[in-house]
Amino acid sequence: MTTLISDRIADRVKQYWLLARFDRPIGTLILLWPTLWALWIAGRGKPDALVFTVFFLGVVLMRAAGCVINDYADRDFDPHVERTQQRPIAAGRVQPKEALILFAVLTLVSFGLVLLMNPFTIGLSFIGAFLAASYPFMKRFTHLPQAYLGAAFGWAVPMAFAAQTNTIPLVGWILYLAVLLWALIYDTMYAMVDKDDDLKIGVKSTAILFGDYDRHIMGALQIVMLGLLVIVGRIEGLGFFYYMGLLVAAGLAVYQQKLIFHREKTLCFKAFLNNNWFGLAVFIGLVLDYLFV
Repeated sequence: MTTLISDRIADRVKQYWLLARFDRPIGTLILLWPTLWALWIAGRGKPDALVFTVFFLGVVLMRAAGCVINDYADRDFDPHVERTQQRPIAAGRVQPKEALILFAVLTLVSFGLVLLMNPFTIGLSFIGAFLAASYPFMKRFTHLPQAYLGAAFGWAVPMAFAAQTNTIPLVGWILYLAVLLWALIYDTMYAMVDKDDDLKIGVKSTAILFGDYDRHIMGALQIVMLGLLVIVGRIEGLGFFYYMGLLVAAGLAVYQQKLIFHREKTLCFKAFLNNNWFGLAVFIGLVLDYLFV
């Protein structure tokens, strides 16, 4: 009996781990990089240790919560999409009620961390929680769920400025817009993988909206996003290392365009994954600039 109970608990933990995508950290990293950009800029290269810890853990937990509520929202769609058929809810290994409980637990723990911050940041967290919880349902109503994802993922940027400085300066909003556009770009690459299945089941996305102009539009957005990051650098008086980081990031953006050129699913997914290195390049540039300039 004890063995059966232990096996049951172990299976539940495994399924919840998979449901929260802890086995696939790429989403956490892509969410983490812009948060670190904001913390480093707001803290002039020396973010407060408590603020850093809270935001680092918050990113991990809220990304997991986002994955859980996303799979709950898509529970009727995922069984019909090749890439998502084996997700825990779609495969029947986790019940929808369990997913809601797990989402609530992850969100409450995240909120507990935010309570260590100032009142301004706590207030902003409610907006962030709403954006994260409502995003998965947007694909039913608009062809721009990727933009909404950007608004949700990017909300850590103004929160980071609020936590570090108790204000959100103009540069914080410019950085937020850059991050929103970045998420729109990489999530469109991600949506290109599922485009055929989404068309069949009636799910909306920018990959469908942009049609044959998807590469061109994303290329234009990449230029605008990099331009916004240049403006951030100008406002903050950043120097050589930061712009070298942006140059590397620009090279990665060109490489991503090459990957999606023929719209092959595996290469589109590879382009999405490559955005992890884009975010890292910008962050390394920031760190080095504040260290040596």
